[in-house]
Amino acid sequence: MRNYWKSHDFRTLDDGLIEVFIDHARHIPDPQTEIAFVQLGGAVSGVAHTATAYTHRDAQFVVNVHGRWADPARDAACIGWARELFKAATPFATGGVYVNFLTQEEQERVHAAYGENYARLVALKNKYDPSNLFSVNQNIRPDV
Repeated sequence: MRNYWKSHDFRTLDDGLIEVFIDHARHIPDPQTEIAFVQLGGAVSGVAHTATAYTHRDAQFVVNVHGRWADPARDAACIGWARELFKAATPFATGGVYVNFLTQEEQERVHAAYGENYARLVALKNKYDPSNLFSVNQNIRPDV
């Protein structure tokens, strides 16, 4: 299977955002593709923003646009659909994102994934991995 995903955090599900998802759901490019909503809150929101690397404790929803298909000839259509939905939903999003939902092309969003905790994580990276040996994921780069 081929996969491509995009993700946003949201504090609310505004009517305009719901319309964006309904419109794009009408044009899902493959039966394997999904728009996954996860409701947060509860225990997630009961932890201080700086207690762990994950800082977006005020997000109430995570939406993961998961393009999935088998035929490589469908790459452009499926990836394009996910990117269009992501772009249309951006005005409603917090700017935060869960790091495991980032694609390789989104290295610039790593800072957004960690928010106010990013500088602390860079300091840890500087101390324990200044040569950036561990760099095959959504990497926090050392600045030394």
